[in-house]
Amino acid sequence: MSKKVKKINILLNIICAVLVIAGFTAFFAARWFIKKYGNIGFASILYTLTAGLNGTSSNLINDYLLNSLRPALMLSAIVIVILLLSFEHTLSVKIKTKSGDKKLKIYPFSDKASTAISAILFLILITISCFSVGIPEWASSIIRKSSIYENEYVDPQNTEISFPDKKRNLIYILLESMETSYLSEALGGAEPYNLIPELYQLAEENINFSHGSGVGGWGVTQNTTWTMASMVAQTSGVPLSVPVNGNTLGNYKTILPGLCTIQDILHDAGYLQALMVGSDAGFAGRDEYYLQHGTDDVYDLSSAKKDGIVPSNYRVWWGMEDKHLFEYAKLKLTEMSESDQPFAFTMLTVDTHHIGGYKCDLCENEYTENYENVIACSSKQTAAFIDWIKEQDFYEDTAIIICGDHLSMDAEYFSRNIDSEYERHVYNCIINSSVETEDTKNRIITPMDMFPTALAAIGCQIDGNRLGLGTNLFSSLETLAEKYGLEDLNKELAKHSDYYNKNFIKSNS
Repeated sequence: MSKKVKKINILLNIICAVLVIAGFTAFFAARWFIKKYGNIGFASILYTLTAGLNGTSSNLINDYLLNSLRPALMLSAIVIVILLLSFEHTLSVKIKTKSGDKKLKIYPFSDKASTAISAILFLILITISCFSVGIPEWASSIIRKSSIYENEYVDPQNTEISFPDKKRNLIYILLESMETSYLSEALGGAEPYNLIPELYQLAEENINFSHGSGVGGWGVTQNTTWTMASMVAQTSGVPLSVPVNGNTLGNYKTILPGLCTIQDILHDAGYLQALMVGSDAGFAGRDEYYLQHGTDDVYDLSSAKKDGIVPSNYRVWWGMEDKHLFEYAKLKLTEMSESDQPFAFTMLTVDTHHIGGYKCDLCENEYTENYENVIACSSKQTAAFIDWIKEQDFYEDTAIIICGDHLSMDAEYFSRNIDSEYERHVYNCIINSSVETEDTKNRIITPMDMFPTALAAIGCQIDGNRLGLGTNLFSSLETLAEKYGLEDLNKELAKHSDYYNKNFIKSNS
């Protein structure tokens, strides 16, 4: 065998191995993602990959390594050995021809045959992976153009927003994966028992915008189904759409620099603002988004260590438990309330994150499912925090908004415990609002509506009662989801938008 032929065979063997490993890695990764997250759409995967994985929970990474990468590599090794194995004896079959019997070699495979088989296997595995995570649906949507922004987007910078003479404070609490499914079936939920009695009571006694006649919320809204996307939607009135023109959000010096958010509006109105998370604030670009849109301070695990909330070497779950987060929030809220400026404080909990949640020492063992105990504990801790706020001098001049960020992604828990036909909704509650309304039930709302609604809750008058794609829920106007229907609105939000890319994701470079 010549050196040239040897080199070609070695190259074919390398190509064969790469194709097999890539195919099985993609297949098991897609299988793992669907099993852990459910069908939340390819856009969330794309954003996470482009924004980076810094700050991801070690539990989640370990689960991926154990249940996705390990079986992928093990099966790849077996297949590669089978394809590339070479030995003296061969497996062949006799084929009768007119010229006599001939032997057809079946195994071991030739280098060309091995490469061809690996290529076919790769294509099959990649195709299955793409369909399982929704790439065809995503691709078919983004090749279509939407005019939803040209027709419906209301630019806050060109809208008159007037504040009351005495500006009110805003505390915005984002509860990880909090939804009304955790209520009992008797209360409109999907559980045999009420996991969140405290949050239910808060919603009942205050303002809750519901899809039904009881405590409820909003359903699945396109490109708002993961934390960062929901934060963008609730603060700016638009979903988080990932560009596909060769650029990513991470290529820009700022995140959505052309977007006017509630942070920008409050900053211009003289508010002192802060964001607090119990993990790494840099995960998914949360710190950049808030800081670059008018937020003064961002607090996370790193700052909590510096402020003595947790030890310098502390890290559990995604960072620190919510019990530390709430204590940290009390400290910073007290400091902010001592300023002459009105303040806006946003915090994001983390204990109820999938997979299974994090059970701290405050959680009880009332239920067999760990996740249920964590959810119940989150409800108790949140209510206790609200009680603390009500005891503070600043409460009278403060509106409190409590919202889930998105539906839980703990697909395994829901497949075990919740009827797949049940329609799930994200929790919301507004406490001590400047305005009220009787029109809170049987609504079709989205997280984008929270943008103008939050401003109205602190006493702002909004000309036209719409900002972004959101509608002030305290007004008599119908939301875009009510105008178009949620399904049709989602179809539009999934499409490509020249307006979005040109006006919101514009480069500062």
